Amino acid sequence: MKKMFLLSLGLVAALATSSLTGSVSAEETATHDEVKSGPKGGDYLGPFTVTKIAGAEEDGVAEGKKLCYRCKNGSRPQVVIFTRSTGPEVAALVSKIDSALVEHQSEKLTCFVNVMAENAEEAAESAKKFAMTSKVKNIPFVVPNEFENGPDDYGINPKAEVTVTFATDGKVVASHGFASAKDVCLDTCMADLASLVK
Repeated sequence: MKKMFLLSLGLVAALATSSLTGSVSAEETATHDEVKSGPKGGDYLGPFTVTKIAGAEEDGVAEGKKLCYRCKNGSRPQVVIFTRSTGPEVAALVSKIDSALVEHQSEKLTCFVNVMAENAEEAAESAKKFAMTSKVKNIPFVVPNEFENGPDDYGINPKAEVTVTFATDGKVVASHGFASAKDVCLDTCMADLASLVK
């Protein structure tokens, strides 16, 4: 009887351990493509100052000029990208949006890319290189005054490598934060872009 009790106890312990291990490994292997970053849907898209580094040669803004692109764009539909990466995934997103700007000229769709880094010089250098390698024509590449994490009231997550915000009429429609540039979902971003111009 004592042996039977010990055997049962061992079996219960083994089951509990395997069940616990299963839940831990499931959590560990779960992928989280998005992180909370950027202003929420319905929020007012606030003004902030940036320095234009490159790109959008025909937008009337000289390289090196400080301005508020969000203000310049007014109530027009706009995509605001904050990125710490200039890798291929971000380049693909920027390229797709650049094509959409041409396609939706009548809706006056706009976009600007904020390149962030630990210091302003590094951010400016990355922005200039990114503008050259991405070869987009209609999107300005800028460095925000708050070059490490973007404007305080935008809630850009320091752990997000890329944050993409969609807004129209001065209000945020959606924001997506991606912990890694490799997680950037083109389909999700382009679907939100389409909702701005429908």
